[in-house]
Amino acid sequence: MASQNKSLPDYNDILDAERILDGLINVTPVDLSKGFSEQFGCRVYFKLENMQKTGSFKARGAIVKLSHLTEDEKDHGVITASAGNHAQGVAYAAKMIDVKAKIIMPEYTTPAKINAVEGYGAEIILHGKDYNEAREYCLDLVRTENMTFIDGFNDRWIIAGQGTIGKEIMNQVPDADIIVVPVGGGGLISGIAIAAKKIKPTVKIIGVQSEKVDSMKKSLEEGRIVSSVSGDTIADGIAIRYPGDMTFEIVKKYVDQIVTVSDESIATALFKMLERNKTVVEPAGASGLAALMENKIDVKGKNVVIVLSGGNINLLLLSKIIFKSMHREWDLVRIDFKIPDRPGTLYRIASLISEAGGNIYHAEVDNLNEDTPVGYQSVTFTVNVRGKEHADRLTEKLKTLGYRFTVLKSN
Repeated sequence: MASQNKSLPDYNDILDAERILDGLINVTPVDLSKGFSEQFGCRVYFKLENMQKTGSFKARGAIVKLSHLTEDEKDHGVITASAGNHAQGVAYAAKMIDVKAKIIMPEYTTPAKINAVEGYGAEIILHGKDYNEAREYCLDLVRTENMTFIDGFNDRWIIAGQGTIGKEIMNQVPDADIIVVPVGGGGLISGIAIAAKKIKPTVKIIGVQSEKVDSMKKSLEEGRIVSSVSGDTIADGIAIRYPGDMTFEIVKKYVDQIVTVSDESIATALFKMLERNKTVVEPAGASGLAALMENKIDVKGKNVVIVLSGGNINLLLLSKIIFKSMHREWDLVRIDFKIPDRPGTLYRIASLISEAGGNIYHAEVDNLNEDTPVGYQSVTFTVNVRGKEHADRLTEKLKTLGYRFTVLKSN
């Protein structure tokens, strides 16, 4: 049984949601970043929804939605489709009120996300290559199993629950000029916009999407709901093919601008959040900071609140982002040698790197490299250095050994 409430939410719904959530979720803090404020010439605040129950804002809407179920709907249980955060939010809310939950997740879903959902007691079915295929299968099960479908964003109570974030922001930063929000299906920005604009009509609400999945932005431009997917994005939390009809109407009315950012900028923003603010966010959560890095928003002299929507990142992806970012910024340098296959050669190179203040993180010997002459070895050193100048000093010293080498560039 589909249980979407198609009435558009209002501010009173958000106030009711706030009462429902009292004591059940975290009133997440807002953190003023001195470093990013200086970098962008404004006051940058982060709304830390990565510190929310289940690691993202999704628990808010799920709890509010499930609190509005009838007894008959509770008896039949709930079902949803999600690649991660919504799944955890629904599973968490279902466990809280002792309702059976079934979650359809795409087949590529990482083990960590599956384990998190199972930890809340929900049943998981893996189906489809992406969220949209999982959702289609989920809707088939709704019809055959008579369970209550919990939409991820296109529902009055889901939106109202997410809107409590907007009210919290305006309580915590009353002089906020701009609120920057990640956008997928539009539930988060819809709720925040309704609340924030009610409290302070002049505050600007700006959404951010991946340039590879920018369906809300394209829908606004065309004046109708359209799909817009040009490729895969690391920001799976906002990789939604179509916005909802409810969220589309709310965004048209309340949101001032939607911008897009590249995956490269999202990865850099994620790395900088970890490096400078010691804060772990998932790619979708880093998209707001990426928009500032790409100068997509006029923030000079403004009070800017960036919503960090979640922190449930695949740790393997995080490790790749860290190492690629360190390589790009010359914290790590990779040096490929062609050296004579004689005793002591590796020792001499390693000793000189150490004397120059470099720390060898990894060394790989490849004797099957076709570019390596007979009687030579191909060896790649990955070395931790203190930036470009230090890397240049190190390579100048390595030249004194007389071996042929190439500094491998980051792409």
